[in-house]
Amino acid sequence: MERALESAREAAAAGEIPVGAVVLGSDGEVLATGRNRRLTSTDPTGHAEVIAIRGAAEAIGDRFLTDCTLVVTLEPCVMCAGVILAARVPRVVFGAWDDKAGAVGSVYDLLRDGRLPHPVPEVVAGVRAAESAELLEAFFSERR
Repeated sequence: MERALESAREAAAAGEIPVGAVVLGSDGEVLATGRNRRLTSTDPTGHAEVIAIRGAAEAIGDRFLTDCTLVVTLEPCVMCAGVILAARVPRVVFGAWDDKAGAVGSVYDLLRDGRLPHPVPEVVAGVRAAESAELLEAFFSERR
């Protein structure tokens, strides 16, 4: 989670919403990192999770990340949850809950929705949640 928080801080420094993500291989090695880039790239899919998953898929040469763990500072949204399922990520660890757009237990729970034809990933929520939430709160308070 420390590496994901570092990416979130980098996002904030670049004027982006401070969300960071990292994909770890089965041995714990960092395969890829991502940070929000929606504003600077004008890409609506430029979420930290999507960027990290794309990088990890490229690093291992496979679209399925079946031995990986995604660590992200904020609960993934609906789009990111879909990418997580499509990539077959078996473990997701996140920091702060997103009570406005979260799709991993707060507003929606797409990852554990048994109606979808994908394996159900393990979810670990609230890891360093206070630090993750503080980054977001500081970012938005500066803009108000």
